[in-house]
Amino acid sequence: QVQLVESGGGLVQPGGSLRLSCAASGLTFSLYHMSWYRQAPGKERELVAAISTSGGSTNYADSVKGRFTISRDNAENTVYLQMNSLRPEDTAVYYCQAKIGSRTYWGQGTQVKVFS
Repeated sequence: QVQLVESGGGLVQPGGSLRLSCAASGLTFSLYHMSWYRQAPGKERELVAAISTSGGSTNYADSVKGRFTISRDNAENTVYLQMNSLRPEDTAVYYCQAKIGSRTYWGQGTQVKVFS
């Protein structure tokens, strides 16, 4: 059974940092393209960052470029999202996604709140 478990969310002041983790099990992690999405209240889920199977290629939403960094450790079956210079508009539930071909798995999400 595939499981994606996010952690690392919390409350932070503007300008602060958080590091999200997503631990995967039940799949061959190194074969999966990994992404972080987020969903703010009343808004659609949006792609934040994505990383290729090897970690050699990444892409980011314009709103987080230069502030967020996605990385992965295939030996630990974990993908990370380092979030710096956080803003109130980054407040959302952050979800981890694993994808290969037409197969997609989601984690349960972790809440990030940036308050002033």
